[in-house]
Amino acid sequence: MRTAEPRPAGLRRDTAVDAARWPDVAAPPHASRPRTAVTAAVLRRTLDRLPLRARFAGLAEAGRGGPLLEVHDPHRFHARIGTHGLIGFGESYLAGEWDAPDLVAVLTVLASHAADLIPAPLQRLRGLWAPRRPGAQLNTPRGARDNISHHYDLSNDLFALFLDDTLTYSAAVHESLPARWETLAADQRRKVDRLLDLAGVRDGTRLLEIGTGWGELAIRAAARGAHVTSLTLSGEQRDLALRRVRAAGLADRVRIELCDYREARGAHDAVVSVEMVEAVGAEFWPVYFRTLDERLVPGGRAAVQAITMPHERLLASRDTFTWIQKYIFPGGLLPSTEAVERCVRDHTGLTVARRDAFGAHYAETLRLWRERFTERAGEVAALGFDETFRRMWTFYLAYSEAGFRSGYLDVQQYLFTKEGPAR
Repeated sequence: MRTAEPRPAGLRRDTAVDAARWPDVAAPPHASRPRTAVTAAVLRRTLDRLPLRARFAGLAEAGRGGPLLEVHDPHRFHARIGTHGLIGFGESYLAGEWDAPDLVAVLTVLASHAADLIPAPLQRLRGLWAPRRPGAQLNTPRGARDNISHHYDLSNDLFALFLDDTLTYSAAVHESLPARWETLAADQRRKVDRLLDLAGVRDGTRLLEIGTGWGELAIRAAARGAHVTSLTLSGEQRDLALRRVRAAGLADRVRIELCDYREARGAHDAVVSVEMVEAVGAEFWPVYFRTLDERLVPGGRAAVQAITMPHERLLASRDTFTWIQKYIFPGGLLPSTEAVERCVRDHTGLTVARRDAFGAHYAETLRLWRERFTERAGEVAALGFDETFRRMWTFYLAYSEAGFRSGYLDVQQYLFTKEGPAR
């Protein structure tokens, strides 16, 4: 077992990294001096084109001016990036080797230039140097259970610390921007109701929900008089969602199953799935969308909320192992709108009847979560999550917010319809 190495003066951490829990953060790679020097030169040329300031301890600044990225340990910073690319960039932040007074602003600049951060010659050789996704993260029925558990079974208490009272972990539709914490629960209910309206959920509707979350959508659908079957792979989520359903007095209308979407059975008037397709993996997108089709009766409707990325970035990175996959969502991959619509066209009998984008709203939802998480860092620590975890979660929320603020990411609400007589 490796032990945490002593940290050079100036690193912004309060405690050493637990090497047993975070081996690749505790021990930076042993990159050769020439490789580190080449990485530093390439990185400086890249930074000099960007509207930010990169300040390196003991070295000259880089960048054209803007939000500050402060590198406390340039050698380790360059060694990690030169060896592990963007995974190394994130791990360097977890190690406290760099920081930023406004982390979202720095990451927004980088996300805005995602297509050209890596020089064109290296982009063309991506297949040779970029790490490949581990086979263990493939979303087979067994792999999907492990991948979902990695994130969603962390602790219900952890999620409750930064989510609103609805425990809704997806983009809200805000009444106004910028959003306010005081209205987040109402904004989340507005989003849920909008999806239920799209799917035509009403009294008597037989609704299939793929991805339960903590039960808010199932509860609101049942309150309309629907009969809900909801599927999840997270035992922690299922337990709490069932308690919330019982507390709402709706246990006779909601069934929550610990079940893979591929195991879904029965005929349903409507299907709703909120930010679930991102956990499916490109290999299984056809199966996922066929499931929507096969479970719907003729004339049925499916409402799907999905985070999307540009199609050209999907093509460039779909086989690459990323920081998000390593630390946050193993097996995850964001589709593009082109990939979604092509998959629906080629593998189902569904029709894309409507698509609404609201990425600016997700940026605000993430800001509220991030601020809440920061405010309650002491309570997160009391749950047993160490400083490295807290830096990881902060980076994840800021990284995601930056993606939406830059326009690199978007979020869509889709309506798919199935031919047949109207219900």
